[in-house]
Amino acid sequence: MTSYQKSSRERVMKLLLKPENKTCADCGIADPEWASYTIGVFVCLSCSGLHRNIAHISKVKSVLLDPWTESEVELMDSVGNDVAKAKYEQIVPAFYYRPTHRDCALLRDQWIRAKYERKEFICVEQQEPYSAGYREGYLWKRGRDNGLYLNRKFILSEREGVLKYFNKHDARLPKAIMRLNTVNATFQPTKIGSTNGLQVTYLKDNSTRNIFLYHEEGKEMVDWFNAIRAARFHYLQVAFPGAPESELLPLLTRNYINEGFMEKTGPKHTEGFKRRWFTLDDRRLMYFKDPLDAYARGEVFIGSKESGYSIVVGLPANIQSSNWRFGITIVTPERKFLLACETQEDRDEWISSIHSVINRPMVPQEYAVEAYFKHKPF
Repeated sequence: MTSYQKSSRERVMKLLLKPENKTCADCGIADPEWASYTIGVFVCLSCSGLHRNIAHISKVKSVLLDPWTESEVELMDSVGNDVAKAKYEQIVPAFYYRPTHRDCALLRDQWIRAKYERKEFICVEQQEPYSAGYREGYLWKRGRDNGLYLNRKFILSEREGVLKYFNKHDARLPKAIMRLNTVNATFQPTKIGSTNGLQVTYLKDNSTRNIFLYHEEGKEMVDWFNAIRAARFHYLQVAFPGAPESELLPLLTRNYINEGFMEKTGPKHTEGFKRRWFTLDDRRLMYFKDPLDAYARGEVFIGSKESGYSIVVGLPANIQSSNWRFGITIVTPERKFLLACETQEDRDEWISSIHSVINRPMVPQEYAVEAYFKHKPF
């Protein structure tokens, strides 16, 4: 390395030490070691790979490994993460989902493309696909009974407060109507088997109904996702007038607290343990025979410790799972639920997840949900 190259690298590394450059410009993870020397931002290794998808706009280098020219260093010095954010994130709608390093690649990729390629947050007209209050299009939906993905027409109407889909292209009446006050959406690429896979849930007769969707175009799915968030945001603003945005935004969509296989026995604790897929969605712990089932086989409400809910490591002394030996006992005011995990790591994760729910005080509307759950099977 020449003295000139060494000097250039040292200058770039000094820029990296500035407070505004100590986190990735796109996902927020600490200690980025890559940079887009055409845009002028410091990014992490993972986001640098996504920048390569827009190579006509963004060219990346390693801060530590690659040589730097004087002009490249000058650009990094004149821009940096704060200046770039002020430019490319001028008008990000409050409801728009800003992904973190924990989110799937699709959300992070489309966030990067929206900022730098499509410039959606510089020109408000570019936001029409998800901010207009109405969206219509075709998505591939998994059949409830046969598991086949078929092309279905979907309509999101903020005015009607619904998301609905039609089984036939010329159908006049929808197959299902989902009220926006109960709708949730979360990306599930691994579960669905598609990079663009989206799981939509809603309540039907106070039971959770799952719909699994995808589209060949990643932008299409992220636009649908943000359109749902926009519609729910505006619904909540009407439902809770005067509530600050900071309280409403976490309610727009949510990822599941935990998911995975556990074994369970029945209410008498004499039945054999069976392997089932479990999902902890806020205060609902649900189990399914298959991860892609449309309906849960059973649901239990997880209240707060003040209301008599707790979780105990292990199973009662006289009970043992036939296969998995890392037991969990969930204690509710009505009964005990006996579960078993395959590994201690799985058990620790489930205990931590359920504890996070139990330790959270209940809000008034959750008591009505709790009362309904006393009559549901598990």
